[in-house]
Amino acid sequence: MAVRGIRGATCVTEDDPQQIREATQELIEQILKRNQISDFDDVISAIFTTTEDLRSTFPAEAARHIGMSLVPLLCAQEIPVRGSMPRCIRVLLHVNTERSTAEIEHVYLREAQNLRPDMKSAQ
Repeated sequence: MAVRGIRGATCVTEDDPQQIREATQELIEQILKRNQISDFDDVISAIFTTTEDLRSTFPAEAARHIGMSLVPLLCAQEIPVRGSMPRCIRVLLHVNTERSTAEIEHVYLREAQNLRPDMKSAQ
């Protein structure tokens, strides 16, 4: 079994705690589903970032709410690059998996699909 990183991103329409939690939960659930990860014991850690316009809650709260309470979680602010996509939540999950790097499916939802049009999940 190898350790792999799985990227994902999503967006919300406003800095609202409920929107952030729901969008983050949807993102995590899609990453786990698409990569056939059914046991949180296979998730080593998660790093979340948000753009500077999202300050009302931590995306990690959504992860804890769906059962990742024993997974080390970290939230940080994304580098505020001029012209970057607003109201964006990103995640990097570190997981134990039998999948090869080429088999990992990175997940980009909502407006974040525009970040990585090269990813098959963004099509």
